Amino acid sequence: MLGQRARPVRRAGTGKPTPETVHGVPSPTRHLPLDRTDANLVFQVISKRYETGTILLTSNKAFSEWGSVFGDDVLATAILDRLLHHCEVVSINGPSYRLKNRLTTIKGGSEVA
Repeated sequence: MLGQRARPVRRAGTGKPTPETVHGVPSPTRHLPLDRTDANLVFQVISKRYETGTILLTSNKAFSEWGSVFGDDVLATAILDRLLHHCEVVSINGPSYRLKNRLTTIKGGSEVA
């Protein structure tokens, strides 16, 4: 998954790549842990981006669970150290927005696949 090179993102109307935009990094919320190679690639992306640009990341895992996601507590700590250094953590708790919409659709009598 990570080993595949993503197509570069282009600036609208110019056809030039946007080096300040990073795409193709999987969320650390996958249900399966990353293998060692993928975990190291995530670390490299975070390290290169650290203190040079914005990183926006979403996760449904607590920071304490990241060691199991990356398969290595030391690597997870190094990633979190860089991510949390200058960050704003926004914690959103509550019912699932997707589930809420699905239940509303079902209650309304419409069946959507």
